[in-house]
Amino acid sequence: MKSLKAVAVVAMLVAIAIGLVLFWRHEERYPSTKDAYVGANIINVAAQVTGQVAEVSVVENQKVKTGDLLFTIDETQFRASVDQAKADLDSAEQQAKSFATQLPSAEAEVDSAQSAFDTAQNNLERAKALFSTGDIAQASLDQTTSAFAQASARLTTSKSSLLALESGLAAKQDDILSSQAQLEIAQADLAWTKVYAAADGWVANLTLRPGSSVSANSPQFSIVESSDWWVDANFKETSLPRIRPGQPVKIEIDMLPGIQLTGTVASIGRGSGDTFSLLPSENSSGNWVKVTRRFPVRVELDPTDAPLRVGGSSKVTVDTTVTPKASQ
Repeated sequence: MKSLKAVAVVAMLVAIAIGLVLFWRHEERYPSTKDAYVGANIINVAAQVTGQVAEVSVVENQKVKTGDLLFTIDETQFRASVDQAKADLDSAEQQAKSFATQLPSAEAEVDSAQSAFDTAQNNLERAKALFSTGDIAQASLDQTTSAFAQASARLTTSKSSLLALESGLAAKQDDILSSQAQLEIAQADLAWTKVYAAADGWVANLTLRPGSSVSANSPQFSIVESSDWWVDANFKETSLPRIRPGQPVKIEIDMLPGIQLTGTVASIGRGSGDTFSLLPSENSSGNWVKVTRRFPVRVELDPTDAPLRVGGSSKVTVDTTVTPKASQ
């Protein structure tokens, strides 16, 4: 009887040992963790101009498509800015046109004055030569000299007028460029009073209401993108030696019982979770105790219609018996 009990005890111990070995081997080949959470891209929605909200076109948790209108800002002041910029541009163009229409006559006046100057200069040189030989009187020379002075003054005045017109036209052309830039800015600000969805997803953390004042580039709520989903799983450092990018993964989401998702190891973090925390652990004390670290492993989920939610707790199991095609 005692021998049977001894055999039973030995058999039980052997079974337990075999079970422990099998469990250890399974855990080694299929490391798993429940310290894993669903992730997705989150877009912070912000207006690009400061103003008062006129209308909110979405509600919390609403599904939106790229380009859907989210909310609008009162456009009164922005439309007035566009009108003012258009008026400034029109004024600058009219003034430039006025200068441009005066240029031909000013250029013709310079040509006429130049011709008169050349004639007066030739007459003066001829009169001086005749006066030196005594062929004309002093009065005739004085009259020719006076005509030359008048022609010279006319030429100087006409050139100055032409230069002033050219400078004025150049300045107005600069004003036109500046006014065009101001108009484009005003039109952009007016367009930015309507805020659209930048991606497909769900509205989250919405508290915005009509009448609220918003500042430019200040986040108002978020959009959880629906295109890319992943799981960030924190594995013990002792599990990492066999985990490689490209290995298949099975994922169980706590909020989706009975549903098993699949994915692939995308990357393995280069630092433990607490390495990048605001208060990293301090190990220089005299009573230091070794604690197994955990490192983040990014798992890309295969396409699925499952109703995933960011931050959902998960269980991740990696099949390390599969050799990935390419290790990263």
